[in-house]
Amino acid sequence: MARLTSEFWVAAHIRRGFGEGAFATVVRKGSPEAGAIFVRVDRLDGTIDLYGPAPQSMFDEDATGERLFEPIGEGLNPLDVQEKFEREERMDPDFWVLDIEDREGRHFLDLAE
Repeated sequence: MARLTSEFWVAAHIRRGFGEGAFATVVRKGSPEAGAIFVRVDRLDGTIDLYGPAPQSMFDEDATGERLFEPIGEGLNPLDVQEKFEREERMDPDFWVLDIEDREGRHFLDLAE
């Protein structure tokens, strides 16, 4: 099954966040077709929860084509998150960053198990 483009997935996720009462925005645009997507959840207390794409090894053979994510870190310092993105940019500059502001830390993602 074909997977949604990154651009379409990000737009849909922003709408979902707004629908749930959270603020969401794109802070970095990557490749519209297949750029990796990172989600920063700002808990509005000075900390960030960060989620990134789950490794391919975490997908089942009968996967539905949905994007799966994994936690990268919780309660992180915003400067540490920025440094992570600077390192990521050196390896692959085509990634997306989606920000969600939510005091409860809701991310609305499908997590790999």
